[in-house]
Amino acid sequence: MIGGMILFWIALIVLVVLASQGLFLWPRHRNGEQPTFSAREILKSRYARGEITQAQFQQILKDLE
Repeated sequence: MIGGMILFWIALIVLVVLASQGLFLWPRHRNGEQPTFSAREILKSRYARGEITQAQFQQILKDLE
């Protein structure tokens, strides 16, 4: 019974440590740098979010070329 409780607490502590590391390290890349996006990728994401219209998307796309 005591062995089961000790095992439970060890597992719980390991789980909390792994979860906290995942939460704090998740937005970063392994080398610590933030991801960089190309202008085309940013444009596509803005269009997908509805920030710009299709006409604006096409015009900006032409301007980038």
